[in-house]
Order: sequence, then structure tokens, then C-alpha cells
Amino acid sequence: MTIAFDHDVCVVGGGPAGSSAAVFTAREGLDTVVFDRGNSSLRQCAYLENYLGFPAGVDVETAYDLFHDHVREAGGEVVDDLVASVEPLETGFRVTTQEGRELTTERVVAASTYDDSYLLDLHDAFAVVETDEDGEESRHFDYDHPDEHGRTAVDGLYVAGPLGGVESQVAIAVGHGARVGVGLLTDRNEAAGLWAEAASHTDWVVKQGRYAGEEWLETVTGYYAERAPESMDEETARERARALAEEQQDWQIPEAEVERRRETGHRELARRLDSEAVLDAVDDERIREYAAGLDGVEASGDD
Repeated sequence: MTIAFDHDVCVVGGGPAGSSAAVFTAREGLDTVVFDRGNSSLRQCAYLENYLGFPAGVDVETAYDLFHDHVREAGGEVVDDLVASVEPLETGFRVTTQEGRELTTERVVAASTYDDSYLLDLHDAFAVVETDEDGEESRHFDYDHPDEHGRTAVDGLYVAGPLGGVESQVAIAVGHGARVGVGLLTDRNEAAGLWAEAASHTDWVVKQGRYAGEEWLETVTGYYAERAPESMDEETARERARALAEEQQDWQIPEAEVERRRETGHRELARRLDSEAVLDAVDDERIREYAAGLDGVEASGDD
């Protein structure tokens, strides 16, 4: 029997790790919601200077806006609310928020750097007890518990970012969030009947012709089919391998689509920047030429 959940994936924390995991799950078509409110580690940073792709750095608020815009563009939802509790059900989880929202989800990604209170009682292996100099005991989540893809002893619960034991650097958190997202999707593929080599999730597109032709299709089908478990009959293995190979052929995009996406990507990035900064970076003559080409606009400038 198929259980109807409110969401496929609930991400607790919309910082670098949580947003990164959400992009991967949302791009795969999973109904993904991100709850982001609370004590943010990134917002303690005055200015982000070492995130790849921003040679002069980027302010924290712009980085956050870009992270969340990416989640939304991928098909996810970002909600300004704090997760108060996560309750395991027979299948999936019930999530309750500070503002009284209550929802069910098949999987949870915990990506809150500081707040781990909603995790500690979910499994005996999660909490570590420490005693300070005054004899006071405190509990925190065991950062060494999750595996490299954020998996935990609770099926369907993943941990991403510093809460999962990685360093508190944005670039590292983004990478770990992506790895957790990939791990979650790989587990989903295995649950759907694929074996390890076939279930491993990949998210990219290639230029038209890279995966083309019947010969390529047969080669890839054979690669996956040969690695199917012995317990699976040959016909079923080949059918699933063939379907996977055909799906990968759909990753191809023509040159015109590559160019269209390039232009769209540049425009969307520019749209999120300060207008004054964009105009200041463009040569004045180029601005005049552009203005002259607009209907009903007369270019003017100093002689």
C-alpha cells in the first residue's frame, strides 16, 4: 500500500548544507520543503570571502537569497518557520513547527548547525553526554554517528553539514549537503528495485551526441545488467538496465539549448545583483547602444 505523505523530503535548516541537499532532491522531482528559521551559523559571518565563484566575495544575505532562490527554481519550497519536533512514524515522520504546522514526510534531512534538540531522543545512538568542570551534564548529537552520505540509524533520517561532522566552512557544507542529497536519492533508487551500481544517483546534462546511438545504449545496458544481483532474473535485470540507459540518453541537450540556458543563467544572476553595480560594470558606450535599440527610448550622452 502506498502511503500519502504531505512531502517527500523535509529539510530542517536552509543554510548551505540544507539548501544544497534540497536542490538535489527537488531537481529529481521529490516534493521538498525547507524550514529555515533560528540561530544561523552563516549569519555570524561578516562577509563570505572563500566561496568558489565569487572572486571578490559575496555578502551573506545575497548568498542566502541565492541559495533559497536555487531551491525554489529547482521546485522546492522554503518556509520561514522553526522545526520544533520530528517524530518517527511506522513509515516516515511527523514534523511539527514552532508556528503550529504539522506535516508528514517520507524522509528528513537535519541540517541545523546549532539546534539538535529535535534529534536527541529519536535513537539511543544519537546523543552524547558531556560533563563540564562544574559537573554539569549536557547532551548533543553525536557528530560521528552519520555515515559519509548522512545516513543514520533511523531509516529515512539524514544529517547534513556541521551537524554531520564536517567543518564549518560554507564550501564544505554545500558539498556535504549535495552528498547527502545524492545518498538519499540513491537509497530511494535501491528501494525501487535497483542495485548498487544502477542506483547510484547522478545529476548532470551532456551535449547532444555524447550518449547517442544504439551502440552506446547497448553498451550501457550491458554494463548495468552484468552487475545485477544473482537473485534477479536476467530478463528483469536487462529491462531495468535498459530503462536506466534510455533515461541517461535524455540527459543530452542540443547546442541551442546549451546557449539558451547560458543566457538565462547570466540574466537570472544579473537580476539578483544591485542595478547600480551592474550598470557600473558595463561600458557606457555599450549602455548607450542598448538604450538606442529599445523602442521609444532615445539615447543621449555627452559629445
